[in-house]
Amino acid sequence: MTRPDIPAYTWNRPIGLGWDNPYTVRYASNLDDGPWHGMPLGGFGAGCIGRSPRGDFNLWHLDGGEHTYQTLPACQFSVFEEANGRRQAYAMSTQPPEDGSLSAWKWYPPSTPEKTTGTYHALYPRSWFVYENVFQAELTCEQFSPILPGNYQQTSYPVAIFEWTAHNPTDQPITVSIMLTWENIVGWFTNVLKNPEVKVRDDGSPVYEYQPRWGESSGNINTLVEDFHRLGCSMTGTISSPEPQEGEGSLAIATMTNAAVEVYYHTRWNPTSNGADIWNYFAKDGFLLDQEDERPAAPGERTAVALAVKFTLRPGKTRKIPFILAWDLPVTEFAAGVCQYRRYTDFFGRNGQGVWSMIRATLKDYDLWRNQIETWQQSVLDRQDLPSWLKMALFNELYILTQGGTLWSPADEENPQGRFAVLECLDYRWYESLDVRLYGSFALLMLWPELDKSVLRAFAHAIPTSDDTVRIIGYNQAQAVRGITGATPHDLGAPNEHPWQKSNYTSYQDCNLWKDLPCDFVLQVYRDFLLTGADDYEFLCECWPSIVQTLAYLKTFDRDDDGIPENSGAPDQTFDDWRMQGVSAYCGGLWLAALEAAIAIGKTLIDHPPIDGIYDWSIPDPETVTSTIETYYNWLEKAQPIYQEKLWNGQYYRLDSESGSEVVMADQLCGQFYARLLGLPDIVPCDRAESALKTVYDACFRKFQNGEFGMANGVMLDGYPENPKATHPLEVWTGINFGLAAFMLQMGMKNEAFEITKAVVNQIYENGLQFRTPEAVTANQTFRASHYLRAMAIWGIYGILTDFKPSAKN
Repeated sequence: MTRPDIPAYTWNRPIGLGWDNPYTVRYASNLDDGPWHGMPLGGFGAGCIGRSPRGDFNLWHLDGGEHTYQTLPACQFSVFEEANGRRQAYAMSTQPPEDGSLSAWKWYPPSTPEKTTGTYHALYPRSWFVYENVFQAELTCEQFSPILPGNYQQTSYPVAIFEWTAHNPTDQPITVSIMLTWENIVGWFTNVLKNPEVKVRDDGSPVYEYQPRWGESSGNINTLVEDFHRLGCSMTGTISSPEPQEGEGSLAIATMTNAAVEVYYHTRWNPTSNGADIWNYFAKDGFLLDQEDERPAAPGERTAVALAVKFTLRPGKTRKIPFILAWDLPVTEFAAGVCQYRRYTDFFGRNGQGVWSMIRATLKDYDLWRNQIETWQQSVLDRQDLPSWLKMALFNELYILTQGGTLWSPADEENPQGRFAVLECLDYRWYESLDVRLYGSFALLMLWPELDKSVLRAFAHAIPTSDDTVRIIGYNQAQAVRGITGATPHDLGAPNEHPWQKSNYTSYQDCNLWKDLPCDFVLQVYRDFLLTGADDYEFLCECWPSIVQTLAYLKTFDRDDDGIPENSGAPDQTFDDWRMQGVSAYCGGLWLAALEAAIAIGKTLIDHPPIDGIYDWSIPDPETVTSTIETYYNWLEKAQPIYQEKLWNGQYYRLDSESGSEVVMADQLCGQFYARLLGLPDIVPCDRAESALKTVYDACFRKFQNGEFGMANGVMLDGYPENPKATHPLEVWTGINFGLAAFMLQMGMKNEAFEITKAVVNQIYENGLQFRTPEAVTANQTFRASHYLRAMAIWGIYGILTDFKPSAKN
């Protein structure tokens, strides 16, 4: 095989070819880094690095929860080739530095509409650069990290594997040299502002400033490491105390040595210079001077390292060359002095000096890891019932589990696989928004279920707590306390405070008043129990007291005692710019489904009481549980006919009972979807659910911009706005569309489900939104809230098609 076997279902783009009209951000205050995003590298919670289809490394999520987007030109591969007496060398990015540095280097030519210089492919967690029409040799660089479903060790590793494949298709020998250069960035990724001021952005969301120590390398040291058949360069920084602080630790690059290749190194060169000190030798003959220099960087100085592997290919021959990048930055700091170790430290220690152990493990096992990834992916790619675009998007939407400011803590007694959290997005920078993960957590549930359960345990622990801090609510400038006992928090906190311990960070709305969050919690708890074997009774026991408490709290909003909590007329649910008044189809349906789920949970606990030595979480005695179940039956019996009476209009369910709106809400029957998903009784008659879904499809999709953009959240029967100035109703929410497509599959509407899903996938992957999937796109070709969690709802579609059976388990 002359090139790696690249699946036919990747997202791909000509290397360096720009977009004519990439989508731009809807609000100037929202993040918009432009379309040059590629697949991230790194394990969950370990920090990650992104490399774009231009070939530049430009995304640096190495500080938990924080975002840095900036190209580092010295972090780069370069290739030298001598063929038929002609020598050429390029740095393998089409983006030359804009600051005048590395001016001696020659940069790879970008593709044009008329001629390609290669293709970038991505099928997370693997991606490839296939180079064409520049070198005589056929060159491919495959890159990946060991993201393995059902695996709670290697998936956390902060490593990236780059395997180059070089093939000589000519009848003459070709000499090739591949160089990896890397800047010593240890110490950069921590906030200079240890207590940043929290401000309210123009859209009402809380934000704080992040200033990394970018370029501050004073005291950093680079060291050559030779270890049997491994050779590399280790990069360290100054240690300010006996234990590493945030940003402190080490990095390393390495490769293999053998008799067929020559390996060269340079441990200290200036990445801010013109780069001639290494480029002149490399570009002339593909070698380096084997210079070893361990002098610390002086104040204001920056340093970098280089490795080069040179070899000659006989005609028709192929050679593979691995390079490994590893980083060990073991500490994430939230508020000043509030620190958390990362999950991978369970396996490599916490002193920040574990990179060479990572290098050894990676060079030993990366072929095995790739085989496991291929086996997992092939089980999906081989399915004949999935269109190619869906296969591509299923895997690539998993990127957010690496890139989403992800936290993954070390194991503890309560969470033997550690605690886990992903940001809602980079614009709304708080963790695991419960309403968003109602759809957006399907991927985590299906592939790493113990991590999903850890998130719900954290919510279970947060519900009984309170926080009397008074805040100004961004939506209406009212005052409200941060957390009320019994109210289900919206989120698990933010990177600048103390995630898991201090919840309900968002202040755009008073989430103590939201009518969907308690239901979302109950439904996800029962979902995780049921769809992971229905035998984790300890998990149910742990969550039961919070289920009882939060449903009782939500029932206090049932002002007329008709069995259903009323919406207040303010946006008090996940569509937090959309008013609902009285009984609403969305929240009311979730309430009915949650009552059914709570009844099922209670019955399960009665049938499976705690057993000494197996689990011993204390729950009320069976009589108390039975009494609670009877209460839920009474509420449900009263509520169901009211829901029908107040909301069914003969064709679909009205938005609510009191506003008088006749808008067709796309997600009006989310509760029915969850009831069916969990094998619970239907909350609405089946024929009415079918009629409502067909109406949604016709009005919100077919008649809204002819289905080009996807399904709008809410329009009139003719597809036009109820209020042309509305925000959320006229947006196409990627995750809501995927969730509704799963519902349609559940109801036998496969063609409609795939039609909607394809329209949304096209919006993302044809308009420069790849690897920064937004919450919303608009008919004006704008987007809002990139890097969004809810879009992983696409795995709900796969779950319905497979009855939520895991696709692989390592």
